[in-house]
Amino acid sequence: QVQLVESGGGFVQPGGSLRLSCAASGSIFSSNALGWYRQAPGKEREWVAGITTRGSTNYKDSVKGRFTISRDNAKNTVYLQMNSLKPEETGVYYCHSTPRDYWGQGTQVTVSS
Repeated sequence: QVQLVESGGGFVQPGGSLRLSCAASGSIFSSNALGWYRQAPGKEREWVAGITTRGSTNYKDSVKGRFTISRDNAKNTVYLQMNSLKPEETGVYYCHSTPRDYWGQGTQVTVSS
């Protein structure tokens, strides 16, 4: 049973924008904080941004002012708006829930000229 499904990845030039989506099952969305992680090739998976059930947000320092995480309660979906993307932000982006520990399958983001 799939709980989290990401979409919206793709190829973008440096400085470009993408919006990722994470559709969650209702039981997961309503009672869990949700976050985005990314994993660059050959590197550890790292946390990027998170949002609580009440809508409080938090960001990795390097993305503050460029990325925005939000949630649409009517659609059980969390978004990650990414602006001014950099090549080093290439990787697979994953959606994660906590405290119920679920991961999505990931969506690839490639930032390159």
